[in-house]
Amino acid sequence: MATSINSWTGWRIAGWALAAILLALPAIAMQFTSEVNWGPGDFVVMGAMLLALGVALEIVFVKLDSGRVRLIAGASLLVLFLLVWAELAVGIFR
Repeated sequence: MATSINSWTGWRIAGWALAAILLALPAIAMQFTSEVNWGPGDFVVMGAMLLALGVALEIVFVKLDSGRVRLIAGASLLVLFLLVWAELAVGIFR
């Protein structure tokens, strides 16, 4: 193993906190505007997507040795996440 999972504690906390904040933003926005209209299913899907991204990033940072490889793998996961999000939000690939 390249890195102990405990050595990234600060970054791990920040990453998971960011995921929680991203999931909470639509709920907060729904209190102030009718433009955001998420149902329970939307929150479940986004939560599952954020969980999958977070776990995948944790695996990348623990298992891969090189900083360059970590950066490429992490960026690839982020791009994949954003593409799936865009498709689910507005059907960008139709």
